[in-house]
Amino acid sequence: MEFNYTYQGNTSVNQNGANTQMSFSPDIKRPPTYFIGELRQNVAFREAISALHDVVISDLRYQPKDKTAYQEWRAKQEEIDWQLVAFQREELADKIQPLQQELNQLNQNSYQRLAPYYKARGEFQHYVWQKQLDFYFVFDPVITVHPDEVFFECFSVDESSYGRLGASYEVFKNINEFACGTTNVDYSAALYDEFQKIRSYKTTQFQVDPSGFEVQTTNEEAYKEVKIDLPDSWVRGFLQVSSAMSLPATQFDLHPMDIHNICFILRRHKEKKGPRSMRYHLKPGEPVRIIFDPWGTEVICYRSIYTGSQEQEIRIWGRRRIHILERLIPVAKKFTVHLLGTGMPSFYVADLGDMSFTLGLSGWTANDWSQSGNFDLMAPRGDVDEWTQKLIFDALRENWLESPDSLAQRLNLSRTSVLGALGAYTQAGKAIYDLNKQVYRVRELSREPLPMERLRFANEREEKANLLLGKNGIEITSITSDTAGAIALQGSVQDQWTTYNPSLTVDSDERIIKATCTCNWYQQNKLYKGPCEHILALRMQFTRQSQ
Repeated sequence: MEFNYTYQGNTSVNQNGANTQMSFSPDIKRPPTYFIGELRQNVAFREAISALHDVVISDLRYQPKDKTAYQEWRAKQEEIDWQLVAFQREELADKIQPLQQELNQLNQNSYQRLAPYYKARGEFQHYVWQKQLDFYFVFDPVITVHPDEVFFECFSVDESSYGRLGASYEVFKNINEFACGTTNVDYSAALYDEFQKIRSYKTTQFQVDPSGFEVQTTNEEAYKEVKIDLPDSWVRGFLQVSSAMSLPATQFDLHPMDIHNICFILRRHKEKKGPRSMRYHLKPGEPVRIIFDPWGTEVICYRSIYTGSQEQEIRIWGRRRIHILERLIPVAKKFTVHLLGTGMPSFYVADLGDMSFTLGLSGWTANDWSQSGNFDLMAPRGDVDEWTQKLIFDALRENWLESPDSLAQRLNLSRTSVLGALGAYTQAGKAIYDLNKQVYRVRELSREPLPMERLRFANEREEKANLLLGKNGIEITSITSDTAGAIALQGSVQDQWTTYNPSLTVDSDERIIKATCTCNWYQQNKLYKGPCEHILALRMQFTRQSQ
């Protein structure tokens, strides 16, 4: 999937003894989106934007060891051993010694002659490495200006971590002008080094440069055209995050020192065998307890009391990605943790006062958002006609952000219809769910409409579910509901020559909160990789019968 950007020059940071000016260069082909203001909270913003950079370059995928150097060393050792054996022979000792001295002198002369070459090669490798850093930013960070805040979004290299930095207008002073919207900003590795120079005693101006949107008929060479051929996984990953954030989750607060203790344990220990998990023990009215496998080390968070109603244990993997939060510990007031379940995604929302930082982690490092985390399949799936969808999205665009309840009340529509429409626009890349403020926001991921025919079915299970629905081989055998409005379904699905018996529970917002099936996919993966096609088909059949 190819994206075309046009920037007027590069993003730059200008420093002097008294002030710092940060000027982000936006994509001028998109609707004008700009912001000019002066930072009030310099240090906190520096730490938060640096943590966002850590998300971008994070890559914890397994890298096999390069044994080339060892094999070369081993070959030399074998040569040395043979020389020692030969040297021990008295009759050859007198001949070997002068030859060895001559060989050493030749090697020394050779190294001296090649020293300029080795130096130039090292400098070239360092230069290439610096240039290669820019390829980490496969997709330039997305910046969105809204009436209440400015926020950045980005993905990690391994596509398993999502970062969002939201800065309210209280972070700034002397705000000159702004235009709401979403744009991509030019970003490079060298910019990170400039961020580290931000100081509290310097006046720092932050701007998404509006000058690029001015009509210009000369100096066209000043514009920089960028074409990026993104894999579908990057785009689908952005769409999956909001779906995961809108799902029901277990929520509790952690003190910044609790995050420090988690990072401290992980820094002090290195696992040599599995399991490499972290278990949250949650008991109402008691401190949160965290157990680190495989060592059995327990951390009791005395400052953090679990206020939920049910006792439970939730196990997560990919814990070393939490190190991204280390820079935020000195400036954070608290961390709110959202856990979707064992082996499911987790979210850490850092309260930085007038800023918030959201770190989203997939179930484990190798389980990235786009390939295995199909959480849009578990999001609300109420069928809403196209006219109603457009009505809801236009209403959301009026205020740029709003809660589903407020939209439903203002438009006199059911909450289910609003959630279904917002879910559809989220999957189309036109909206995002803000986990911090519990609202939906307008955020159009690209200038052109996304090719939904390529992204409609994130995996073959959803496509198979649609085929099963068309064959009329689905029967609902039981429908029960409870006082909270949750509906439990049981049924049978005929898939070729085999009949499967799926069951699922859907809450009042039409979100799957529990599901089982007798198929092999569910027996192997449970819900860690999303529901199977039989569970989806049963849900779709229930929706069809309810209309």
